Amino acid sequence: MKVIRLQHNDKYRIKKALKNDALAQKALYEKYSPKMLGVCRQYIKDVHFAEDVMVEGFVKVFKKLDGFRFQGSFEGWVRRIMVNECISYLRKKQFVVYDETVLERSPVQTLEADEPWEVDFIQQHIDALPEGYKMVFLLHAIEGYRHEEIAKMLKISEGTSKSQLFKARRQLQDSLGLKGIDASKRGRS
Repeated sequence: MKVIRLQHNDKYRIKKALKNDALAQKALYEKYSPKMLGVCRQYIKDVHFAEDVMVEGFVKVFKKLDGFRFQGSFEGWVRRIMVNECISYLRKKQFVVYDETVLERSPVQTLEADEPWEVDFIQQHIDALPEGYKMVFLLHAIEGYRHEEIAKMLKISEGTSKSQLFKARRQLQDSLGLKGIDASKRGRS
């Protein structure tokens, strides 16, 4: 006879976690930590540092859990905390540079792979971007933030955000060998 685990609903777990129920907190952590590590890894090259940031992010999640109003997805709420934690980490480590002259001198790195469109391969190309380009690219293209929001988060101008995104896209196209090819048509028959 096969035993079927009952699926607990997140609302129940969150309410229990609000009362400092360690099992509920653990269940939420175990459910969301793999995805959130992926989010942190997008911003932070070293998986060990990304893991540290994720753990710190979950500490904030549980400290601020009473701020979740059960409007929208819990995963989205957690993701936003993780992104902000990544930005804080990079800002503290001073890895993010928005100086145009420094960024213009950064070499374009090209990487080789057997399967050029595997996630790890694309992540390597994103990791090779200068940190300023990478941050704006991820916030805009992956997280879906508008330039106005990115400018506020990173304490830069909207123009700088737009410029960084344009240059990140151009550098990614160059390193992926897509210069002059409409990337949206790649892979279509």
